[in-house]
Amino acid sequence: MMIRGATARVAPGNRDERNPDVVCLSHLRWNFVFQRPQHILTRCARRRRVFFFEEPMLEQGPPRLALQSVHEGVMVAVPHLPPDIPEHERDALLRHLVGELIDGHAIADYVLWYYTPMAVSFTRHLEPIAVVYDCMDELSAFAHAPPALREREVELLRRADVVFTGGHSLYEAKRDLHPNIHPIPSSVDVSHFGTARSAAREGEPIDQAAIPRPRLGFFGVIDERMDLDLIAAVADARRDWHIVMLGPVVKIDPATLPRRPNVHWLGMKKYEELPAYLAGWDVALLPFARNQSTRFISPTKTPEYLAAGKPVVSTSIRDVVRPYGEMGLVRIADAPGDFVTAIEAYLGEAAEARAERMSRTDDLLARTSWDRTYDRVEELLRRACVAGESALCSRGARHV
Repeated sequence: MMIRGATARVAPGNRDERNPDVVCLSHLRWNFVFQRPQHILTRCARRRRVFFFEEPMLEQGPPRLALQSVHEGVMVAVPHLPPDIPEHERDALLRHLVGELIDGHAIADYVLWYYTPMAVSFTRHLEPIAVVYDCMDELSAFAHAPPALREREVELLRRADVVFTGGHSLYEAKRDLHPNIHPIPSSVDVSHFGTARSAAREGEPIDQAAIPRPRLGFFGVIDERMDLDLIAAVADARRDWHIVMLGPVVKIDPATLPRRPNVHWLGMKKYEELPAYLAGWDVALLPFARNQSTRFISPTKTPEYLAAGKPVVSTSIRDVVRPYGEMGLVRIADAPGDFVTAIEAYLGEAAEARAERMSRTDDLLARTSWDRTYDRVEELLRRACVAGESALCSRGARHV
């Protein structure tokens, strides 16, 4: 089977040469939590086709590629592989399925867009116009990270034409590793989360409506980045407060979650549902642990909480401290007693102080949007494609 790369040319005029397709290799599921990849790639798909190639699902049966159109211009490709196959066989099968995707959809001029360096092992043979590495997290610091991840990232950084980082602290850690690296912090859909400011009380979700107030809330993935001891300590310190936790529990044993009458684990919610839950919270929380897995995170939910009009208390995550903590828009506390004090300060906040804080919040949010963020991404992508197209043409056409 021939794998068609950037040099398998499409006749001039049949496609806008400035808008090659995107083949994205991701460790995240498209239908999991709606976050950075979905925000960026749905906007990317307004200009080109986007193919989102996920990590394999393991099941008995012959290898296959399941395809689903999930958004205008976005197609999700999920490889299904037998379990317990050796790594070299796994890579060979994935290489074949990527080729099946490329050939089957006449993908000729394209960009390879990586969220996971592990995908290099089955895509290094391809010849895209350009390679993008959107480094949204320091994946090597996460629980159960593959041992080869660091080595693969070194290779990906050599191959990449442009690198984005999900926050400023991650940019500072990696800026000397690539000549064309840019901090692209995650942004916010202000209008979406802003609906929480005016949501009617009677419109509350059924599973939250009966929970007494004051309510403190968190939404997001619940994993090794959560400070479960902090959540338990806050719940024990103020039994009249109720903590609402929304999100899937992954990579940790659910039995380790603190179980208290005033801690409510409501599970994963759809992106469209989040404002309705936020509307019923008195304070939003970022109770992250301070460990290797949180050293470089830049929580997307920080501006989302603020857009919803909620006061926010966070542990001292660098990309929350800067700029939100330094601007006085988020209270920062680590020790349980300090965290409780910070929450109490917001619950007792005077109307005038709240109005002044909200005004400064809205000034910041007025300069922030996913559309603006993507405009910057698109500019850098186009530059990389122009440079990559010139390099491919200078080498001449060849097939792999």
